[in-house]
This record gives sequence, C-alpha cells and structure tokens, in this order.
Amino acid sequence: MSIFTRAFRRESVQNYINADSHMTRELTTRDLIGLGVGTVIGTGIFILPGHEAAQHAGPAVSVAFLIAAIFSGLSGMAFAEFSSAMPVAGSAYSYGSVIYGEIIGWLLGWSLILEYFLAVSAIATGFSAYFGNLLTIFGIHMPKSLMAGPLEGGVVNLFAVLIILVVTAILSRGLSTSKKVENAAVVLKVAILGLFIIGGSFFIKHTNYVPFYPKEFHSGVFGLNGIWAATASIVFAFLGFDTIAAHAAEVKNPQKTMARGIIGTVLISALLYVLFAVVLTGIVNYKKLGVDDPAAFALQAIHQTQFSVVIIVGALIGMFTAILALVYASSRLTYSFGRDGLLPKPLGKISSGSRLPVNALIVAVVVESIFAGLIPLNTLASLINAGTLLAFTFINFGILILRRRKDLSHDGFKVPGYPVLPFIAGVISLLLIAKLPVNTLFLFSLWVIAGIVWYAIYGVRNSKLS
Repeated sequence: MSIFTRAFRRESVQNYINADSHMTRELTTRDLIGLGVGTVIGTGIFILPGHEAAQHAGPAVSVAFLIAAIFSGLSGMAFAEFSSAMPVAGSAYSYGSVIYGEIIGWLLGWSLILEYFLAVSAIATGFSAYFGNLLTIFGIHMPKSLMAGPLEGGVVNLFAVLIILVVTAILSRGLSTSKKVENAAVVLKVAILGLFIIGGSFFIKHTNYVPFYPKEFHSGVFGLNGIWAATASIVFAFLGFDTIAAHAAEVKNPQKTMARGIIGTVLISALLYVLFAVVLTGIVNYKKLGVDDPAAFALQAIHQTQFSVVIIVGALIGMFTAILALVYASSRLTYSFGRDGLLPKPLGKISSGSRLPVNALIVAVVVESIFAGLIPLNTLASLINAGTLLAFTFINFGILILRRRKDLSHDGFKVPGYPVLPFIAGVISLLLIAKLPVNTLFLFSLWVIAGIVWYAIYGVRNSKLS
C-alpha cells in the first residue's frame, strides 16, 4: 500500500469509542455550557470590542459581533451534529479522520493544537498584565524582569506561568473538581458583565452612535469591508464552543447533551458580546476605544473609577476560566494524537487512578508555560483565527459527507436547512480566511507544512491505522 493511500485511510468510529472507554462520562449540559462560556467569554470581551470599534467598524462593531455569532452558531451546529454522531475525544481531528481520511484529520488537529496552545499562552499573558494593573492599584509594583519575557526586556512573565500551573493543579484533581470550579467562576463572571451592561446603560450618550458605521471604514463591496474585517478578527472571541467537542468522550447522553451545550454556549455568549459592545460604544466615542482595557477606560471616562476594579476582577476571572477550559481541551487533543500513534504513544495513556490523560496534560502545560513565560505573542496571536477557521471550513463541508455515511448513527442532533446552511457556513469560513493578514496566512502555511513533514516522517509509520 502506497503512503498516499495509507494517508487517506479513514478511521473507524468504533475504534475511537473503544479507545476512549476508560474515560468517565459525567459531564452534563450545564457543565458543557460552563466550559463553553468560560472559554468564549474570556479575554475577547474585555479587549476586542474597543479595538475593533476604533480600527474597523465604529459603533457597528456590535453588528460584527452579531455576524460572528450567527456564523459561529452555524458552525456550532455542525460540530454538534458531528459530536452527536461520533461521541469521541479529539474534536475536528477525530471527525476529519473518519470523514476525510487520516492526513486531513491530522492537519485539522495540527491546526487546532496550535490554536489551543497559543490561545492559552496569549490569555495567560493577558491575565498577567491585568493582574499587574490590579497590584499597582494597591501600591504593589512588580519588576519588569518578572512581568515580561526576554524578547520584551524581561526575564520571565511570572504570573502568566503561575496561572497555568494553578489551572493544572485544579485539573489534576479530576473532572469533578474542575467542573465545579469552572461553573462557579463562570456564574461570577457573567454577574460582573451584567453589572457593567445594566449600570453602563444609564450613561449612554446617543450621539456616540452617530455615525453608526463611519465612512472612514467604508471600502470594498457595498462599503462593508470594515465590518467584515472586524468580524474576521472577532471570530477569535467565539473560540470555545469547538473545544466542547473535545470532551465528547466524557459527556452523559452525548446525542442530546452535546448539541445543547454548544448551542447554549453560542446563544449566551452572543447576547453578552452584543450588549457589551452596544453599551461600551454608547458610553465613549469609538475613536477613544483603541486601548487594551476599554471597559475600565469607559468607566473612568464617566467618573465611575471605583467600579473599574470590579471590571479588572471580572477580566481576571474571565481569563482564568478560559485558560482552564483551553488547557483541558488541549490536553484531550494531545491525548487523541497519542492514542492514534501520530504523536508518541505514552501521550495516549489514561491514568488508572484519576482517569485523566496525565502525560498529555503535562506536555500541553509545559509547552503553554514556555510560550506564556518567554515569548511575546502579539504577532502569533492572529494564527489562532487561522487554525479555527480551517477547522470550521472542513467541519461545515463535512456535514455534506456525514449525512451520506450509512455506517454512522444519525439519531441525534442534525443541522437544520441541510444542505444549504452547512454549505453557506463553509463558504463564509473560506471568505473569513481570505480576510486574514497576509503574514498570518504565510506563518500558518509554514505550520501546516511542518505538520505534513511530521506526518510523512513519523505519523504515517506509527499510526494505528498502519
């Protein structure tokens, strides 16, 4: 059998189910929504609305969030159908291996692992910056050597590393403890966001909404390039519901629970993002919002400085829950690679005591800690969107193939409007990829090429399919 033929061999869902049988199924709909909202409502809601309003869309940034939410909802339904038909670990990696063949599944997983690792590191770096600001308010000034990596004039970003290690300690105590901590933190975070939305609505100046979509951002077809550029960047904000699919092997009644968890996450997150953007751009003129802490800046502008500490705490909680959910997801994806022999097989081992993929968790945390502690991720952060959108493209188009597979179960959730809606969502994914910066696409291409080389040298020879 040629290497090409072996690369496109398709995995069996039953093999995955058998391999994941040692994992405990105890996650409920509430737990999945906690994980999803914990990831989606992270750094993005405290940074992106201000940046995108100032740079691309003005007050119409709320429309960009709505478009991103609708697109994410369409893609979320595709993930929900896949996870219902294939309740296994690995998310898009496992689905791609079954539908398209192992090489496509590997490249999707390779893209997602970059997404997860960089997202954890980027959010941990953001956590460190916000925590440093909080300490400053209380008169504690940390030396720069412990607040930045060597490429930014420091030694190590200490708090970025520490928050990852704290999250690891929680995850290592087992699934039950992790989900309790995540759910409690998510409730507190949503309450703080609700306080900003409700309280801030009393300080809205309607003149800040005029012009709603400023002419300076008009370009392209129908002048909508500004909104489309904002939407492409905002997709990062909805990173999270796809991570839910990574836990399908640990979910009770996945045929129903997965769809409820994913769709519930998208709806709650969309509502919070849109309302947050509407209130933010109503309090302060969009031209002034190009800062890293727009919510705190807006509160200071209306002389409500005492509440800015509350917003900082809310941001810290938001980033903490996002890091926890993403470390969780990245360890499960790393486990899936080891399970199938595409990475060293010890990564695919489940601990007999904790029922956790301990080796995979350790590797994920080490890589993420190195990135967060030593490397500035301003340039690399945009790669997160590229990996996400590539996975969305293949999963949306994959529904067209999934429905025709007679060997798979179709008793669970199904994407409505088949085949039109999955096709439209796939096309939108491609359009958003085209809107990413050229240097991002170049760097992502290098990552994909590295994945192909690794598969050709190691994966295709050590894969269980071979």
